Amino acid sequence: MASAAEQLAANLNMSSFSKATELKKRIWFTLGALIVYRLGTYIPVPGVDATVMGQLLAQHQGGILGMFDMFTGGALGRMTVFALNIMPYISASIIIQLLSTALPSMEAMKKEGEAGRKKLNQYTRYLTVFIALFQAYGIAVGLENMTAHGANAVVAPGMFFIASCVVTLVGGTMFLMWLGEQITSRGVGNGISLIIFAGIVANLPHALASLFELGRTGALSPIFVVIFLVLAIAVIGFIVFMEQAQRRVVIQYPKRQVGNRIFGGDSTHMPLKVNTAGVIPPIFASSVLLIPVTISGFMNGHSMPGWLSVLGQQLGQGQPLYMLFYAAMILFFSYFYAAITFNPEETAENLRKQGGFIPGIRPGASTATYFDKILSRLTAIGAMYLVVVCLLPQILISKYNVPFYFGGTSLIIIVSVTIDTVTQVQSHLVAHQYSGLIRKQRSRGSRGGIPGGSKRR
Repeated sequence: MASAAEQLAANLNMSSFSKATELKKRIWFTLGALIVYRLGTYIPVPGVDATVMGQLLAQHQGGILGMFDMFTGGALGRMTVFALNIMPYISASIIIQLLSTALPSMEAMKKEGEAGRKKLNQYTRYLTVFIALFQAYGIAVGLENMTAHGANAVVAPGMFFIASCVVTLVGGTMFLMWLGEQITSRGVGNGISLIIFAGIVANLPHALASLFELGRTGALSPIFVVIFLVLAIAVIGFIVFMEQAQRRVVIQYPKRQVGNRIFGGDSTHMPLKVNTAGVIPPIFASSVLLIPVTISGFMNGHSMPGWLSVLGQQLGQGQPLYMLFYAAMILFFSYFYAAITFNPEETAENLRKQGGFIPGIRPGASTATYFDKILSRLTAIGAMYLVVVCLLPQILISKYNVPFYFGGTSLIIIVSVTIDTVTQVQSHLVAHQYSGLIRKQRSRGSRGGIPGGSKRR
């Protein structure tokens, strides 16, 4: 039998959506914030020759800088105020989450609830500023050494350009961090993920046009283009299936008698997702990979140690070291994120306090061990799914020069963010339906409290 929430969700339609004024305000705010972000990707950094930057990015389009440009929504290629995008914030989040599991003081802070979460968020912001300063300075110095066809990327090199470039790029990153937090609190969906999602989706029409142009000119076989598009659709379907897949653990509550009444005896389930980490591992892995390679690419071979130049080449798109390191990072962040989001011991203890148990499993330590075993197996399946989906398209990209926007990472981001946003929209609609039912019930109760209330004038 369907629950009340499931019955309400089944009755959701455009009529209920039109009545949800709070949800519509949130959606309009989200769309407005994303439009502001897209406008910012066209505001250039002062002192940079956009033509030279376009030529330089075209030379690295098949490398990892092309992937970085995909995450920034084309802001890197145009060298705009959002060229760093939100990547410094993601890197800072990785470091803070790692420290919160390694340092007892930060781990205790994480358990303080809302107050501890605010402190960790503040530390993340400070670290974002530091990482953005480092990356912006590296980009500014690298830009002064970059040339294309004899033309310099910087119109007037010097300390003034470096200072203005650093301030502009860091300011753009901090604005995006603030904008993402505003979307999360006042809009619909996760703001940081939606910013990356908007950058990828905005360039999808151009990527489709490039793919069809390759087929028209004969660089790619038309049959291959059709097969590739069918494969992309199949991969999207597979991603949707895996993102929705879950293991349902049966939870039983014993019967208890209070006076002449019997309570409990219900059976429910605890859903455990196959891919607990969602889109986090590919984004985190890409962020880690971009740090050394971005420096190597922007230095353009000038004043750079030999080992860093070799590392940049080996971590190029489609290289074996890149594939290996990317897969290792995805596996690591899958297990790491699953470990920090689901605590088997704490879940088993809460279940024991509520009187619930898993049939055939003793409450307490045995239940925690059972949860840990299930979580380990699900995480292994989810991590391997992410590795396969992210790496297999990389082979096609490196071999056939297919645009990055059809890669596994971009498809996972698009599908996962879409599912998460739609789920939140449905949650807001269900909450609106519940509030409407409560208001109707109260209205009926107030009328029923007056004798003949429906007939009185």
